[in-house]
Amino acid sequence: MDPDEKKDSSKYGEARKFDPNFKGPIYNRGCTDVLCCILFVLALLGYFVVGIVAWSQGDPRKVIYPTDSSGQFCGQAGTRLEKKPFLFYFNIMKCASPLVLLEFQCPTTQICVEKCPDRFLTLKKVVSSKNDQDYYKAYCKEGTDLSTTNLLQILKDGLCPAMVIPSRPFTHRCFPALGKNKAGAVVVGNRTVFDDGSDMINSTDLLEGAKSSNKVKELRLVAMKIFEDYTRSWYWILLGLVIAMVVSLIFIILMRYLAGIMVWVMIVMAILVIGYGIVHCYMEYARLKQQPGSDITLQDIGLQTDFAVYLEIRQTWLAFMIILCILEVIIVLLLIFLRKRILIAIALIKEASRAIGYVMSSLFYPLLTFALVALVIAYWAITAVFLSTSNEPVYKVFNETDCPHSRETCDPKTFNTSNISAVCPDAQCLFAFYGGETYYHKYLILFQFYNLFLFFWCANFVTALGQVTLAGAFASYYWALKKPDDLPAFPIFSSLGRALRYHTGSLAFGALILSIVQVIRVLLEYLDHKLKGAQNKFAKFLLSCLKCCFWCLEKFIKFLNRNAYIMMAIYGKNFCSSARDAFFLLMRNIVRVAVLDKVTDFLLFLGKLLIVGLVGIFSFFFFSGRIKATEDVGFTLNYYWVPILTVVVGSYLIAHGFFSVYAMCVDTLFLCFLEDLERNDGSMERPYYMPESLLKVLKKRNDAKAVD
Repeated sequence: MDPDEKKDSSKYGEARKFDPNFKGPIYNRGCTDVLCCILFVLALLGYFVVGIVAWSQGDPRKVIYPTDSSGQFCGQAGTRLEKKPFLFYFNIMKCASPLVLLEFQCPTTQICVEKCPDRFLTLKKVVSSKNDQDYYKAYCKEGTDLSTTNLLQILKDGLCPAMVIPSRPFTHRCFPALGKNKAGAVVVGNRTVFDDGSDMINSTDLLEGAKSSNKVKELRLVAMKIFEDYTRSWYWILLGLVIAMVVSLIFIILMRYLAGIMVWVMIVMAILVIGYGIVHCYMEYARLKQQPGSDITLQDIGLQTDFAVYLEIRQTWLAFMIILCILEVIIVLLLIFLRKRILIAIALIKEASRAIGYVMSSLFYPLLTFALVALVIAYWAITAVFLSTSNEPVYKVFNETDCPHSRETCDPKTFNTSNISAVCPDAQCLFAFYGGETYYHKYLILFQFYNLFLFFWCANFVTALGQVTLAGAFASYYWALKKPDDLPAFPIFSSLGRALRYHTGSLAFGALILSIVQVIRVLLEYLDHKLKGAQNKFAKFLLSCLKCCFWCLEKFIKFLNRNAYIMMAIYGKNFCSSARDAFFLLMRNIVRVAVLDKVTDFLLFLGKLLIVGLVGIFSFFFFSGRIKATEDVGFTLNYYWVPILTVVVGSYLIAHGFFSVYAMCVDTLFLCFLEDLERNDGSMERPYYMPESLLKVLKKRNDAKAVD
């Protein structure tokens, strides 16, 4: 040990001493962080209670069915409105905001109808001529008799709309059938003006009430087209994901026997794949040079729901090309500066390949982690929906003229006999939104926060369980003097059993610390969203600094937790002791950390990038129809980027799942390697547990240090 390392040893604790009885992960261990285990179990019980209360109080029908002015659901099966699935607005022009239109209620009467109106009719004309009364009656409140009731009384009591116009159903709501004629004028049912019984209305006036829903409508249409694309191409998407899984598995198997060659293949292929992307972007950029209208900027066209429009603009391909060029330059520069370290890191990857070869079940453990995370996400999402729909109907006063009680809460059962109806004769007590005045509804936001916090805690706990399980299995491999004879029969199951039996509290403790930081980051993002319109530059600067600091803190805690779980899997200590031991061990060997650990992470990232790039290029040519063989497939897509993006994201997740096992194996072997160097000296009495390949890493250590 050189003088610098001696100083580090005194500063960051004493190096490990030789122990002839140490044979790897300690089996005779006790429970750790019991208090945090109890807290976690109580928190889970509380989480289940919140879920049960939410499921008993919530009603998802509130987000599925539209609601009329009485708070009844339109089209709900088993009710008297089952055959009336559409919501009709008496005066659509009073609706001016999509938030009012789609989430709350417009300040006008709404009723459930069987179908939206398809013609122009006015109440005045129907009452006077006696024609179409049965048709018009469908758009009045139940029990209204047009043949006997006075016209003024009908309008005063708000029993019927003053007019009906041709409408189309959208999200189960009747919206004016707005369109444009050949001259470009806004029309409704081929008319630009129409009579509402008392005045001539221009069709553009309806635009103010309905235009706010246009953007929402376009987004909904895009969502429907995306859904159609999924229904037409889901089996090809599944095939692409299977290909990604097969390619990832082939890479893992090849790395088992040809680790050194495969690392260099990954490096070269990753550079070539990104290089091809640069060339393709340049070819598209040059091709569009002759196309009229391709020189407009992205700012000029704004947000478009048809994303294919962006691919016909030169600036889009120029942006893609610049991004890929920057990525290519960064990778090449890193490879140049890390060339000697890469040779050293390959030895660690080779040993990780051997470890995974002896513990093949580790490749399938990410499936369990994925299933548990999916369960946590599903429980959180369902509970959030039920909590958000567990409010009670709230009624507000809506009126045509000035009224001191406007928008006050009212009770429709006693409204007609209240003082409000006397002060404001034209006022109505209509359903406004869902809320509540009970303690449950007042603290509903706290339940939502608890749901979010437990989501982070449970998800991080599942991740921690996977890390400590894999670490225990790979540590068993490293500390087996005769490999694989000294390995336990089922290293993954043995490690999983130890983690759940002894270290549930410690895993919950580490997950709790990380969850607190993540929740703070969510709150900062929420504040940033709320303060977007603020003019205080200092507040914006302070918020940006806090976001940056907590981002860095989250990354550090993840790194510390990961290494703490490795030490926990080996020695069976509590979380704080394991985190301290791991941190001190890394700091005593900071040079080797810089030389080996992060370089292997970079190489594994190139492997994931290569798999995603190969599958992405294949899916691009397939779904865009640029391969002649795909012309016989016989399906057309609204947006071919939908299956491409799905395959690319899915391929990355699959590759990440396989390579995350590799990354955990490398990190575990690396810490065991550092422990081995401190415990043993390679003599007959104190032999190294590391193989010959890692002994070469030790010899090259001084060369790597000279590079620094």
